[in-house]
Amino acid sequence: MQTIHTMITSLANLRVHVAPVGFEIDRIVLSAKKMKADKVWLLMHDDPSKDKARGYMEKIKTELKKEKIDVQIIYSDRFDPFKILKSVKEIVQKEKDNDIFVNVSSGSKIQAIACMMACMMFKGKNKLTPYYAEPESYATVKGAQLSSGLKTLVQLPAYEIHTPKYVLVQALKIIKEYGGKITKKEMAKLAYENGLLIVNAREENFQQARFASLDKNIIQPLLRDWKFVEIEQIGRNRWIKITPEGLGAEEFLT
Repeated sequence: MQTIHTMITSLANLRVHVAPVGFEIDRIVLSAKKMKADKVWLLMHDDPSKDKARGYMEKIKTELKKEKIDVQIIYSDRFDPFKILKSVKEIVQKEKDNDIFVNVSSGSKIQAIACMMACMMFKGKNKLTPYYAEPESYATVKGAQLSSGLKTLVQLPAYEIHTPKYVLVQALKIIKEYGGKITKKEMAKLAYENGLLIVNAREENFQQARFASLDKNIIQPLLRDWKFVEIEQIGRNRWIKITPEGLGAEEFLT
């Protein structure tokens, strides 16, 4: 395990924290303070009327501003891991030149899992470090924050996992835009028009070569490697249908 002493980075970049907001204050505030954060992004539920953590968010903002730490808010459905992933990706894109530390201990289990997945998926092109904040004690009184104090900070290993290639993500986007289902013939035409396929063939063989390229470079990887689509035969047409996994991936990858 690596502790806080190995997590402080070069002063050349801003130290940006990402933290889901649950029913705790210290795990966010004390972590940011100890790691000398310059900015904290708070992940909030996108339905304020159902977000019982809103009061905690206001207290967190107040405490962070006392430390002259910039606070930004981003909203997503706390029960949908794909929407949380998309929000973290937006933060990563905005803070691409900075060092990003992701607190996986301050929100719900779903938020923690999604934040850890984000660190693994987007690690290759960004400086992403997940960490866990261990509190001094846990609450015994109903209505108090779930934990208090900060005992230690532990850097977590984030092994990189691969995401689909650009052409596959764009192909998913096309399928979704057509209602989640499209014929192979129409897909071949749109994929070629959008620059997703390269076809080197004479005019008399062009259609056949385009179908072959679509099948090899787009359909098979999406079907076999990622399970993001399925193929259905209806009459003489072959339909490409996006799966629930494909819908989720398209949502946070595009």
